[in-house]
Amino acid sequence: MKVSSYKRDQDITYSLGATVTMEYLNICPEVVEGVLIHPKFDSDDTLEKINSICGERGIPVEVSEKPFNILSKKGNCFVIGVIKKQDQKITEGCHVVLVNPSDAGNMGTIIRTCAGFGIMNIAVIAPAVDMYDPKTVRASMGARSRVKMELFDSFDEYETRFPGNKLYPFMLDGSTLLQETAIDQPFSLIFGNEATGSRAIVLVMNRSDKPLYVDVSEHYGTFSCGYSSEEGIRTPLSEQLIVGGTAGGTKKLGIKPYQTVFLVY
Repeated sequence: MKVSSYKRDQDITYSLGATVTMEYLNICPEVVEGVLIHPKFDSDDTLEKINSICGERGIPVEVSEKPFNILSKKGNCFVIGVIKKQDQKITEGCHVVLVNPSDAGNMGTIIRTCAGFGIMNIAVIAPAVDMYDPKTVRASMGARSRVKMELFDSFDEYETRFPGNKLYPFMLDGSTLLQETAIDQPFSLIFGNEATGSRAIVLVMNRSDKPLYVDVSEHYGTFSCGYSSEEGIRTPLSEQLIVGGTAGGTKKLGIKPYQTVFLVY
């Protein structure tokens, strides 16, 4: 099976890792064009499942080390899926809207978190990082196979498609505390870029239903929506929530027991 280093203009991407590839095989095997197995892969259970699904679907499976030298040089990847990109359209309902996201890993974590919360439609406002980048696919832990994503040239284009959605931009200077806000459906939770933050979503302020903010201490720098919400779910009894920070390590965000911090980045 011939492979090459990933490029954005290709019509295929790659799922790096057994877990991610199995998600594609289980959820949407029709987009899997092939599966590559490293000779050192020793999980008989997983290998049996891969061979079973691929055998039923006529998906080629190849055992070879060479593709891994091209696609994953870290040495901790033993299964790769060759995935056909889809021209996806998000559907009516509740959405997360990412305005100019620039980091592939962050986007993948956000996708995974949205799937966990049951939000299966993500609108991405250009310019934006490649939603099919293998780093995005891997960071999503396979959730990219479940969540629909659509790229819009502008926020105006998105709003024209979904005029009935209630707009909730997250702002550092938002007027309403998230924990004290009733969110009407269908909603659009809007998040700015990792670097420019709220400046990227000022464009929606004049027509938004209610700008929101999460109450934090003065000592935090910034935190990732995916990591923060994931940790909020995983450690509901903790009095301190550890979140990913950008100013020299992690930061601590005060949180009450069973209080979940939602998507903010």
